[in-house]
Amino acid sequence: MSMSTSAGAHALTDSWTMTRRELAHWARQPVQVVVNLVFPVMLLLMFGYLIGGGRGVEGSYIDYLVPGMLALTMAFGLEGTMIAVTQDLNKGVIDRFRSMPMTNGAVLVGRSAADMLQSALSLLVLMGVGLALGWRVDGGPGAFLGAFGLLLLFRFAMLWIGIHLALVAGKPEMVQAVQILVWPIAFLSNALALPESMPDWLATVVDRNPMSHTATAVRDLFAGAGTAHLAAAVVWPLVLLAVFFPLAVRRFARMSR
Repeated sequence: MSMSTSAGAHALTDSWTMTRRELAHWARQPVQVVVNLVFPVMLLLMFGYLIGGGRGVEGSYIDYLVPGMLALTMAFGLEGTMIAVTQDLNKGVIDRFRSMPMTNGAVLVGRSAADMLQSALSLLVLMGVGLALGWRVDGGPGAFLGAFGLLLLFRFAMLWIGIHLALVAGKPEMVQAVQILVWPIAFLSNALALPESMPDWLATVVDRNPMSHTATAVRDLFAGAGTAHLAAAVVWPLVLLAVFFPLAVRRFARMSR
């Protein structure tokens, strides 16, 4: 086995160990897990029935809203991961890991892997509620899996932005203030309303939001229609990952010295 192969296997083993550590926290904090699953459902019901909307949307607003809410959910709920990262830094857990022969960044990768598992579960729960409300998927299995993958890709990019911001914040009590930065990305999008129903200047901002590309591409795939936003929905998250993944790992390495 070559040194590069051995190092890669060692990194995967370390990351899986850290993932299992994060999953073990779920058993000790079941309320937090349930809250993370219920919160997007509450948002879907609130926007679908209490607030309403859909001005200018052709057909059922539920068919427009559910894919948008799926994308919106992938932008929210990062505070759990952000708080866990800052707590590990402040409680000396990282120092204990440093004394072990562990790959640098495995703690962050393990935390992100656990978050992705919960994100996939959140998507399935929200899709089930959407189906109960009358939302339908007209695309085939390939289109469904493609839309599911786009949502998780967007989540993965947002997650590493959140991890980097958590490392910049440094303390759990600062996470809530930093988390507010996610809100403009989430709501200045076409997740809940058509850009055509907005003022021109706002519609321009919304059209250029990476989350709008994801939401539109997901809608088109679920509807079984061709999408002109598929490339942008893939490229934007990859660009964000290319920027924030190395920034997070590099900052984590400096803070762990």
